[in-house]
Amino acid sequence: MKRSSYAAPYGIWMVMFTIVPLLFVVYFAFTSKTGAFTFDNFEKFMKPMYLEALFLSLKLAFFCTVICFLIGYPAAKFLASKDFSKNKSFVILILIPMWMNFLLRTYAWVGILEDTGIVNTVLEFMGLPRIQMIGTEGAVLLGMVYNFLPFMILPIYTVLKKMDTRVIEAAEDLGANPIRVFWRVTLPLSMPGVVSGITMVFMPAATTFAISRLLGNGMFWLMGDLIDYQFREISMSSGQNFGSAMSLIMMVLIIVSVGFLRRFEDKGQKKEGTKW
Repeated sequence: MKRSSYAAPYGIWMVMFTIVPLLFVVYFAFTSKTGAFTFDNFEKFMKPMYLEALFLSLKLAFFCTVICFLIGYPAAKFLASKDFSKNKSFVILILIPMWMNFLLRTYAWVGILEDTGIVNTVLEFMGLPRIQMIGTEGAVLLGMVYNFLPFMILPIYTVLKKMDTRVIEAAEDLGANPIRVFWRVTLPLSMPGVVSGITMVFMPAATTFAISRLLGNGMFWLMGDLIDYQFREISMSSGQNFGSAMSLIMMVLIIVSVGFLRRFEDKGQKKEGTKW
């Protein structure tokens, strides 16, 4: 049996559940309710309300990705350290929240941040005024970071764990200080994990709607909320075309972002043989 035959089930799966749905999205995005070809769906997206939602989605996704990287890289570096013997136990602790339902994890933060939640109860006990947290961008950003942080830590940890430590030792023997070793050796060699982590965080953060709905309390809308609204609240006969157009726009933006990040990954890999 040829090796290619083993990939046949995966190929069929990809065609049925990835390519075909994408073709439907493209079709509905460029057609009207009557099925006629049109660009009206994209022209409608140019209205200020939708552009503001796009900007807010990208802004929160960007800040979420930056925060996850600033927290996740040191955490992954610590877990991958050969001097740390409890790395497997801590990796499991990072994975445990992911075993819980996504909505339950977000609902937990609602209980923590709401007006009668844990945070405000502690503040009131200490004689401090209550803080309005639910319904703010900060609460949504906090929910994003909490839910997507493991997707930043694990790819970076995997790459750092497999990194040849002899390369770092060689750089140190050549006189490079720890900061220079990190910038010229460790970080470039870990770029595949960094790019994977950024992609896995930015993509769901830019399109999420459950977090913004629960922690944002309907005070503002992200792109995920608008797309969900088109397919759920508006009848399928009139909302699927505009919803597909917005989905296609988000897919294009994400693909462009991933392609841009891949350039940094390639540059990082080329530095493997650089002198220090």
